Amino acid sequence: MNAQFPCRIPGAVLAVLLASLVAGAAAEPSGLRELVVTNDLVLEKEALLPMRLIVRVSHVRIDGRGATLVGPGRSGDLKSFESAGVGVLVEGATDVIVTNLKARGFATGLVLRHAKAVSIEGCDFSDNYHNPKHGWGELPPRGGLLLEDARHCVIRRNTASRVWDGIHLVESDDNLIEDNDFSRCSNTCAKLWRASRNRFLRNNLSYGIRIDRAAGEVHARDSTCVLIETGSDDNYFFRNDITQGGDGVFIRPLNRWVSKGNVFVENDTSYANNNCVESWSPGNTFIRNKANHGSYGFWLGGSDQTVLIGNEAAFNGRPEGNHHAPEGGFGHGGIVIVGGPASHTVILGNDLHHNNGAGIAFRGDTGSQGRRWRTEHWIVQGNRIASNRFGIWGRWGAAMVAAANTFASNVNDLAVQDVSDWVTLPASDPLPAAPRATLFGPEVVKVGEPARFDATQSRDPAGRPLRYRWWLDGASMDKPILERVFQEPGFHRVSLTVDNGSLADLAWRDLLVVAPVVLELGTEGQAARWGVELELNQDGKARILFQDDPQGIVGGKCLRFTPAPYPGAYATAIYPASRDARWNFTGKRAIRFWIRALNPNVPGYQNAGPVVRLLGAAGQIEYKPAKDANLLNDPPFSEARWTWMPVTIPLAGDAFWQRRDTGSASLERIDALSLSLDSWGGDPFTVWLDGLTVE
Repeated sequence: MNAQFPCRIPGAVLAVLLASLVAGAAAEPSGLRELVVTNDLVLEKEALLPMRLIVRVSHVRIDGRGATLVGPGRSGDLKSFESAGVGVLVEGATDVIVTNLKARGFATGLVLRHAKAVSIEGCDFSDNYHNPKHGWGELPPRGGLLLEDARHCVIRRNTASRVWDGIHLVESDDNLIEDNDFSRCSNTCAKLWRASRNRFLRNNLSYGIRIDRAAGEVHARDSTCVLIETGSDDNYFFRNDITQGGDGVFIRPLNRWVSKGNVFVENDTSYANNNCVESWSPGNTFIRNKANHGSYGFWLGGSDQTVLIGNEAAFNGRPEGNHHAPEGGFGHGGIVIVGGPASHTVILGNDLHHNNGAGIAFRGDTGSQGRRWRTEHWIVQGNRIASNRFGIWGRWGAAMVAAANTFASNVNDLAVQDVSDWVTLPASDPLPAAPRATLFGPEVVKVGEPARFDATQSRDPAGRPLRYRWWLDGASMDKPILERVFQEPGFHRVSLTVDNGSLADLAWRDLLVVAPVVLELGTEGQAARWGVELELNQDGKARILFQDDPQGIVGGKCLRFTPAPYPGAYATAIYPASRDARWNFTGKRAIRFWIRALNPNVPGYQNAGPVVRLLGAAGQIEYKPAKDANLLNDPPFSEARWTWMPVTIPLAGDAFWQRRDTGSASLERIDALSLSLDSWGGDPFTVWLDGLTVE
């Protein structure tokens, strides 16, 4: 039954009307009643109401007056919670205010879906779906609050404890979450998925942990206080309690879709079972946070372009505390960056003490002992490093500057091996202010054309002379301007450090060198000519959407394509769809293209990819990565997770690109070219192609 009123009614009158509606409304099989709200609503003070609220109109206010919506979930019966639905649903509405309301016994206490400018204040969504005995792996969104496509909303002074996820934001941007208690959750206290520019201020996000300590379990499964993933960018966390989690903060790109630009200021992430802060994404900043008494303070493998300023990381890995998964060589640590690249990193003014391992640890690729990749281009400056087993422990690094660090009572202050261009600046008293590095230069240049990188606008606050160090492709230079002509297409890190003799700063460019293409095959304004094949498309409803995109790097446009609906398995894009190109590739050497992709499916792509085929009238020539490798899951350089990656496939095949001929296909007559990718899950992914050619 719907509660529909043609005008706003005074709260006292409405309370009486509501009581009669609740008594007379038709009930669900569970005995729960549903009230569709269309005007301002005041509930009976502290009443227990077996009902749910549905709001699909704008500009209404709901004052719960301490009343509780009681769902059909029964304590100890998980299935009853799984089917219990939502306590409060606000859908497709703007300017809705909900205050002083409680909802328990539901799968999810409150859902905001396709909503704008909604305010939720002083409500309690505790004791909804909660599953502390669940093993590893994800479950559908459930728990306290779920925001799906919600924008410019305010979530203030609410509670959601003893739930699966305290607050979960999905594709929800520009929201304010402040002064809430979303603690003691069995999965996460705050979870973000493709959610950007949200502000989390002074919330209790502690005890996001799922572990059976009585049984001696040491892993907190995959629980964490704060989980950020899949393109959740530019969020701001200030003075939140993020303690006692499985991890404190986890920035996780299981599908290789990184989350960048997030800033954490003065949060406490201490007492994490595993890592107080773990990140595998680039470009995030940590300022004056606490990361103490965990197994590790900061674990930041695969976190290029990270800034850490004024944090405390202490007492991590101690035998009397959390000390799980010690690393060979150094044990535990305060700031630990291993297991993945971490270029252009600033570690400034941190207090790193009493760690059962290293104050700072870094390590390049272990399997190749740094030949595949090294930890490179760091500044480690002004840190207090005391009472650790190692002050700084490192292997297989390059282009690293240390300045004005103080070491005290470490068993070993410096245990660094196989690091090229390790520079230690001399101590000075008094210590001057640090310089500011400024770099002007391109991000994309063409093969054979001069590229100029200018650092002359770098400044020292006191006008002291600056020294310049450039690193590019393993070589270093010392002038304020770097000029280079590149002869082959590819990716290059351009790294700059400036110092005034005592302190340093850094800047960089991630440079793409592209070769002009005489004839692009389908990637220069030819989206309408592409065709598609989709495995598992038995009902014929799946499609691939092709579009010409102006954000290319070769020529004026690139091709963007998205399987949607995507049935799973291999999605194949074919150019031209008519299969009548009649190309003669005799004498050609390689297929070349640039590719980048965003994939929401976890854990990314499955099976070999991309698989490229040259299609003839009576056969085909297939090029497939060896050992079912997938370049989009495991790119040759870290930055390819978020920028363009060049691909070259020799027409003859090689150890990586396995060539297989089927039928009587010949390079003398190729009628079409195809590219195939296979993703886990069924959510649409997006691929960009540019500069596709055979030359």
